[in-house]
Amino acid sequence: MAAMRNITRGLGLYKNYGWTKTHCPSVCPAFHHPVLHSSSYRRPGLPPDDTPFWKKTDFSIRNGITSLKKHLGLLMKEGAAHLRGPGGKSLREDLLEQTSVVWEFRCPEDLQKWVVSSDMEIGGKSQAFLRLGNNNLTAQFYGVLNNEVPRDGETKFSGYCTLRTKAPKGAFNRKLSYDWSNFNTLHLRVRGDGRPWMVNIQSETYFSIQWDDLYNYFIYTRGGPYWQDIKIPLSKFFMTSRGRIQDGQYVLWPDKITTLGFTLADRADGPFQLEIDFIGLCKDPAHTEEFAYELYKTTPL
Repeated sequence: MAAMRNITRGLGLYKNYGWTKTHCPSVCPAFHHPVLHSSSYRRPGLPPDDTPFWKKTDFSIRNGITSLKKHLGLLMKEGAAHLRGPGGKSLREDLLEQTSVVWEFRCPEDLQKWVVSSDMEIGGKSQAFLRLGNNNLTAQFYGVLNNEVPRDGETKFSGYCTLRTKAPKGAFNRKLSYDWSNFNTLHLRVRGDGRPWMVNIQSETYFSIQWDDLYNYFIYTRGGPYWQDIKIPLSKFFMTSRGRIQDGQYVLWPDKITTLGFTLADRADGPFQLEIDFIGLCKDPAHTEEFAYELYKTTPL
């Protein structure tokens, strides 16, 4: 765990609570709770937005009817999938499934499932973009990382870019989650530029004290023209809270996954690129490890 802390310090995620809490969504998912977190943050130098929420919402009858039709259609699809079996698959298929592709990039609609952000949200100068790759078969996450701190008198650290999936939602905007309990390994096919990346997984939480919990693992891309098939056992993901590795580690719940993301914050100015072919899951029968890190009943002295 000491080595992981050193890596996290090198990425600049261990030092500053200020920007990892609210401003870096793939490091700390605090923005999922706007009442307590996002709405309290105001970019330095900008006046607060006091516009009432009812002035930002379209309450027209046409909009209401359109929204109702959409959600009723989604509800019917969910009911039909539930009758077929777990996750819309037959019970036999669910039990025998050994691999599964969760995210791939074959059309512009696949890019709509992801959210790109950077330190520009707090006045930084890093830029990040997402586009389809050659022949519309991959996704390219690219941009420029800039660690220059905004001169606003408040921000102390800067320099991050993130790519994160949107949390799944069902009919009437119900929160859903992915069930990965049949698998034990995350499979990534990527082509990087030699930079270290952090893979983030967020699971469903029930208490406010867990809102900032996030599971992470570091990957190191080779660079060059060759693809990498990276397989990460889910037992290797370690828990952090507000960017800090926790002494008390807890096993990731694979049946309550909400988001997956990539974070670049290696404090090296310059362009970056991460090309992704697909993100999937597999079941490795040779991997029997439940959790790779110590489980303390109490925080050690």
